[in-house]
This record gives sequence, C-alpha cells and structure tokens, in this order.
Amino acid sequence: MGYLQGLSEYLDESYNLSVFQKALESKEFWELHLHEHRIIKVKVLKNLIYDIKAVSEQDMKEVIAKVQIKCLYPAEASEPVRQLIKTDKKVKALDLEPIFSPNHRYFVKNKSLFPLMKEKQVVYFTMLEGEIIRGIIAGFSRYDIIVNLKSGIPLTLLRHGIYDLRDKKGRCYLKSFQQERRDWEKSSLFIG
Repeated sequence: MGYLQGLSEYLDESYNLSVFQKALESKEFWELHLHEHRIIKVKVLKNLIYDIKAVSEQDMKEVIAKVQIKCLYPAEASEPVRQLIKTDKKVKALDLEPIFSPNHRYFVKNKSLFPLMKEKQVVYFTMLEGEIIRGIIAGFSRYDIIVNLKSGIPLTLLRHGIYDLRDKKGRCYLKSFQQERRDWEKSSLFIG
C-alpha cells in the first residue's frame, strides 16, 4: 500500500489542535471572516464543541457557530491580510452557503496536505464565498489549515469553508480529484 514518511507522527502531534483554543489562550483580539462577507474582530471567551463565545471591541458578547467561520488570524495582522486576500468573482457569484453536512463538503485529504506542506509548495485555497488565499501550508489539524501568506503572515482557514485547493500549475488537490490521481504517491516522502 505505501505510506508518507512522517505523516503518522505529524497527525499524532497536531491533529487535535484547535485554532479556537489558541485564540482563547492568547487572550488577544482575532479577526474572523464569516459567511455573508462579514468580518468581525473578537476575543474568544470560550471554545465550545460547535460554537465559540466571543466579545467584540465594543464589549458585545456573541455566540458564533464555527461552521459560519471561514478563516481567522490575530487582529494585529488585519491590514496586511485583508490586502492579500483576493476574490474569485465566479465562485462568489455562486452564492454558496455554509455546508453543514461533512459528507457534502469539499474535502482535502491529509495525504495531500502533508507533502504540500513539507515541500513548501505555493498553493491557492478558494473559499466558499470566493476568497482566494495564496500561501504555503504551515500546518494543519482535523478542522483547520494554517497558511503562511506573503511575508510569513499566518492565517488559519477552516476546512469546512474550502471550495477548492490548487497548486501554481492549477493541479487540484480536492479528495474527489485525488482519489484517482493520488499525487501524494509522487512525493519524495512516499514509501511504497
């Protein structure tokens, strides 16, 4: 069958990490991109299973469903990050909503993410509402993927918000495409 050298150890170490726990522990403000093109700046007060409890700069408390969040990053990076996020107008025009059922999401296999991360390949994530996030995968867990943008600015995107993932050549890394193509087997990390 074969396997990717280092993937199992990486998953043991990182798969259950949560960006929301990190945001909670930081006690800092984070900027969240939500569905319906809503961007808010909040401090996470509680990391629940399906929601977060947060407070805004205006001291307004809010419960936010995690499935509504597409990506987030520390608030101090908001200006450069906003300038780096582009939009695919065709995807935006599809007017896609959050996908609640995991079975209907655009899934990316860990086997695809790991070689892309280790080989530091530039990738393009397209989110459900058309945002294009270009960068290098710096890490991933069960629910999120950390992408280092230009200048090394980290942004965390939520897996449930992904519409597409491609490399610089336009190669698709979604599970639906990779089930047959199996690009991870072409990686130098693959041991057959």
